[in-house]
Amino acid sequence: MSISITKKLLGATVAAGVVLSLAACGQAPTDTPAGDGGGEALDFLPCIVSDQGGFDDKSFNQLSFEGAKKAADELGVELKDVQSNAETEYGPNMTNLVSEGCNAIVAVGFALSAATVEAATANPDIDFILVDDAADNDFDGTKDAENIKPLLYDTAQAAFLAGYLAAGYSETGKVGTYGGMEFPTVTIFMDGFLQGVNHYNEVKGDDVEVVGWDGTTGSFTGGFEANPDAKQVAVNILNQGVDVILPVGGPIYQSAQQAIKESGKDIALIGADADLFVTDPSTADIVLTSVLKAMDLSTYQAVLSSGNDEFDAEAYIGTLENEGVGIADLHNFADKVDAELQDEVTQLRQDIIDGTVEVTSYLNN
Repeated sequence: MSISITKKLLGATVAAGVVLSLAACGQAPTDTPAGDGGGEALDFLPCIVSDQGGFDDKSFNQLSFEGAKKAADELGVELKDVQSNAETEYGPNMTNLVSEGCNAIVAVGFALSAATVEAATANPDIDFILVDDAADNDFDGTKDAENIKPLLYDTAQAAFLAGYLAAGYSETGKVGTYGGMEFPTVTIFMDGFLQGVNHYNEVKGDDVEVVGWDGTTGSFTGGFEANPDAKQVAVNILNQGVDVILPVGGPIYQSAQQAIKESGKDIALIGADADLFVTDPSTADIVLTSVLKAMDLSTYQAVLSSGNDEFDAEAYIGTLENEGVGIADLHNFADKVDAELQDEVTQLRQDIIDGTVEVTSYLNN
């Protein structure tokens, strides 16, 4: 039985690494050819800048790119994109896009928040779309920069489902999670996962343990790269006997994947942001499910609105109800997970939507 609520990924696959150097800062924007939009070409230039993960991270940068690219194609215009290789490039890359005459700029990731606010304040005629951060939006109608649309995702709801599923699937009674850096957009996954496991324990009278996060402290790699540090964190968690693990932080799942392979044990991986089974087929045999953020859909809608002169700076919050978040199909694990457990997760999703089961996060507290 399927428990997926996600839509198929939007847009085309990201083209492999064609980049131009930009002296003394990041990389110069590249022109992505427009598709057959079907209508008269607009005098509109959409642009997008990544964080350090790059547009081929098989995660939130890639999804955001695909959404922006789909919108550009429908509008019949070109998309300018620039990838950041370091934090020091965020500001210069943003400044460069402004100088290129961009009408809308998508900034991917909370790490670009400060650069986005600075650029938006200085350029009120440009529409800014900030993925995964609220910027200066206090959600009370007051904003320092009125031209920033935050795209936010209450992934705690979806991670709650993944936590419940992981607890029911685990045979060791231990599941794990860890993050890249201790930011709210990372820990929101871990919080939801922990709540889901705790709910399973409450319902079933069980005592499945979560390793790597207790709601206050936990394990973090210090960045968002699949490097030896990320692998060691994964190894440390796996060595404590977990048989399901959720890494949160873009490419760091690759380090967990390597650690699982080298352990020689039957350990399941849970993806974050995108359906890893689809974006990275090498995970097919170990990925139980993925906690999804429909960044492709929300970015697509925001860029399209800007191009149609219908830009709305009100914050978007993805939930289970509006399908901005969800969990992926079980794919190769469909026959390995009890049908009863799958039905429970399906019902749990509806209970969260109805408010029967409460999931807390920094977005709803």
